[in-house]
Amino acid sequence: MNLARALRLRQPACVVFVGAGGKTTALFRLARELPPPVIVSATTHLGVWQIPLADEHIIAKKPDDLKNLSLRGVMLVTGEVEGQRTKGLDLDTISWLHEYCEKYSLPLLIEADGSRQKPLKVPGEHEPPIPEFARVVVVVAGLSGLGKALDEETVHRPEIFGRLGGLRPGEPVTPAALMRVLTHPAGGLKNIPTAAQRIALLNQADTPELQAQADSLAKSLLPAYASVIIANLNAGKIHAVHEPIAGIILAAGGSLRFGQPKQLLDWRGEPFVRAVAKTALEAGLSPVVVVTGANAEKIGAAVQGLPVQIVHNQEWHSGQASSIRAGVSPLPFPPPNPEDLGEGDPQGRVGTGAAIFLLADQPQVTPTILHALVEEHAATLAPIVAPMVLDRRANPVLFDRVTFPDLMELKGDVGGRGIFSKHKVGYLPWHDDALLLDVDTPEHYQRLKDLLE
Repeated sequence: MNLARALRLRQPACVVFVGAGGKTTALFRLARELPPPVIVSATTHLGVWQIPLADEHIIAKKPDDLKNLSLRGVMLVTGEVEGQRTKGLDLDTISWLHEYCEKYSLPLLIEADGSRQKPLKVPGEHEPPIPEFARVVVVVAGLSGLGKALDEETVHRPEIFGRLGGLRPGEPVTPAALMRVLTHPAGGLKNIPTAAQRIALLNQADTPELQAQADSLAKSLLPAYASVIIANLNAGKIHAVHEPIAGIILAAGGSLRFGQPKQLLDWRGEPFVRAVAKTALEAGLSPVVVVTGANAEKIGAAVQGLPVQIVHNQEWHSGQASSIRAGVSPLPFPPPNPEDLGEGDPQGRVGTGAAIFLLADQPQVTPTILHALVEEHAATLAPIVAPMVLDRRANPVLFDRVTFPDLMELKGDVGGRGIFSKHKVGYLPWHDDALLLDVDTPEHYQRLKDLLE
């Protein structure tokens, strides 16, 4: 997985990088991954040693200096060179450059923060200068600063970092302190435009210990960020992309073959559907959507008190496809093209990265398999991830948001397998054949109950 895919960039967009611990590396790596020409710029100072990272350097004091751009390769546009630094572009010039890129559908990548080569920082009074037209803002943090003393060697502006993160001078920087800084309006979230999608990039995860700390940190950051990328960009490695993963419980069927509502059968003292919902919640899936159809009132009562969203499928009798559409419909997710974001979009564009479909007649599914599906998706962003048990595909199955439009087109009694031919499927080897069981008959139910013995 490269950085462009981790950021889910599909169309030319304006992407702004702020923070510390690898901004310039990330910016130019992304520039090289995108089809040329790509325009790179800055609203703040850059070091002159960074100029050779581009194919061409253009100095612009005013918009007129950009009228005859030669569109080739990676072009760096900055202000004048002063000693060992370049000046950032003023508002008029960067706005003209944005309009130019919009007109010709060119990606515009902007560095909008300085960190004095430290792994961590907090912005100063007038930082970061993020243009209002930014649609994706990547907040970078260098994990090499974790465990180091809070001082000038590790953190740019350590006194402010300590105040926001709850640390005293000289104390080791903890993941909890970094989380507080990255989610603080005066820290990582400062000056990000309302319509911009916020992405946290936890860079320098070059050891298993730092990767584990980053995985844990990501869970705390997701409420504030649309996604959290864990990377070691110096080695060209993206370890994981963490996003909110929804759980959709298909509980609309009429259980005609069984003769009574399967969703309400007993499993360890609880109705099937409640047991499945609790498992999804325990695994951290959010939101958890329960799709009802037949026996809607009884099934709704069975999950009463749980933090789930109930969606009634009035067309349940037409087949499973209608329940899939009903489950996907309420999920929030950003449009494929970040430039489609509008001023009315919720701050941060926190949406759904994928959804796991769970069957209401499989209460034996455990949080362990759900965690495994989520981790496999985070590492690959595969469009579909399915367990493979004894050479057979099993449930539950995870569907990335790129598949949602196709899921919404399903008709009749067709499940998610109806789009397997349209997307790459990642199979997760699994050794629990209980995933192959579902309940269609009383005999199946007895086999399932035997698992308790």
